[in-house]
Amino acid sequence: MAVRDAVGADGTRIVYRVSGSGRPLVLLHGWAGNLRCWGAAADELAERYRVIAVDLRGHGYSDDPGTGYDDPKAWAGDVAAVLAAEGVDAGAVLLGWSYGGIVATDYLATYGTSAVAGVVYCGAPAHIGRDVPGAAPGPSMEKAIPGVFDEAAGRAVRAFSVFGNANTGPGADKGVDAQRLFGGSLATAPSVRKALFYRTIDNTETLRALDVPVLVLHGTDDPVVPVANGQYILDNAPDARGSLWEGALHGLFIEDRPRFVAEVSAFIDQLD
Repeated sequence: MAVRDAVGADGTRIVYRVSGSGRPLVLLHGWAGNLRCWGAAADELAERYRVIAVDLRGHGYSDDPGTGYDDPKAWAGDVAAVLAAEGVDAGAVLLGWSYGGIVATDYLATYGTSAVAGVVYCGAPAHIGRDVPGAAPGPSMEKAIPGVFDEAAGRAVRAFSVFGNANTGPGADKGVDAQRLFGGSLATAPSVRKALFYRTIDNTETLRALDVPVLVLHGTDDPVVPVANGQYILDNAPDARGSLWEGALHGLFIEDRPRFVAEVSAFIDQLD
């Protein structure tokens, strides 16, 4: 395992972690997350693939440039910089969880699929913005805003508590994962948490033009990103297959790690 960094198009330093070998699998975490959010799922995938887990700009150990959060090309450039730093110019799989799905699609819209063999959307939309189809926030997200942007620690903590077990699923064994995710969210600067929501991008045409296979994993009871957003991707990407988990919530890689690893692996292993 190695921790490395790359420099995005606007000079932003992006930190990422590489483990395993084989086909490159790029993990793009969600809003207010970091590269550690994947937990043991990343370790298990690294037994089969070259896992490249990225800290998005303003998250984890990556730089917070204070700008670029409303610019699809900045997000795309960050991903492109990581791929270039790792010498990846073909065959990669992009896996975006939650907001990471938007970032993955920003990359595809800007750079196309020459370096990409497949895309996985996990509890993710492909774009964002008020009245943009397939981008509606779920009830937990709506209830948490604007408190999760607050600089007052107490108010921010109370706002994040609205998510409950959405990111882990039920079960007494999920406490350590829940605290890791919760702590990572609070460690993300409030200004960054807010900036990510103040942009509008409709990637529908990018989805319709995709010439690589797409896998959509989504919980039917996801209260953060509604399952309708995942269905929108399925309805628009030409070569898309879906796995809608009945009754599951938002963090599928924690809620049922064996199923997540198995379904992602089955998708990757059938790619050209």
